[in-house]
Amino acid sequence: MIRLRQLVTVAADLRSTERAITEALDVEVCYRDPGVGHFGLRHGLYTIGDRLLEVVAPKQAGTTAGRFLERRGGDGGYMVIVQVDNLADHRARLATTHIRTVFEADAPGMQGLHLHPADVGGAILSIDQADPPESWAWAGSDFAYHANSSVVADMVGVEIQGDDPDALTASWSVALGVAATVDHTIELNDATIRFVPASDGRGDGLAAIDLRAIDRSRAGETLELSGAQFNLV
Repeated sequence: MIRLRQLVTVAADLRSTERAITEALDVEVCYRDPGVGHFGLRHGLYTIGDRLLEVVAPKQAGTTAGRFLERRGGDGGYMVIVQVDNLADHRARLATTHIRTVFEADAPGMQGLHLHPADVGGAILSIDQADPPESWAWAGSDFAYHANSSVVADMVGVEIQGDDPDALTASWSVALGVAATVDHTIELNDATIRFVPASDGRGDGLAAIDLRAIDRSRAGETLELSGAQFNLV
């Protein structure tokens, strides 16, 4: 099993970005982890279905998120977290590839491998395992309570743009251990990851997120939030 579980964007101003997200999607912050302050960040998490959307913002100079804002010229998509049920197997598989692990997360009921962004490209990729699988320690113990399906019910896809989509597709395929289709798409168990040419002058990055709309008449609508396109499907 390998499924999309959490997406992360970076914003310069957390408060205004949160206001825009809550108004557009009718969601609420489900969790704030005080531990992210150690990394010079503020953040908020939102429950969409049983998945999480996170927005992080730097609160001091010299953070990775701050450098991201400078490099990409503003807010944008930042990180993709997938969930697996066999992290040890993925760790062993990755050890046979060129892809390095830069950080191993370990918390009660949760483990994760952050892969080196230079080896994967496009966005930071983390492969995580939760025990039990329906839990998600990065979002606290009560995230499911905060789910609201009045506008959207699920996150079903993510689009990564880059100057070389072929190379991005190949590296993500190796990182995830999932073969890509001929149209630069990786099919997870419950979502898709698409790789497209960069078209906005901002280079490689997480460019779009697909959300399943409750009102089918809104399918095809695009919302601009936190420097990314949110596609209602």
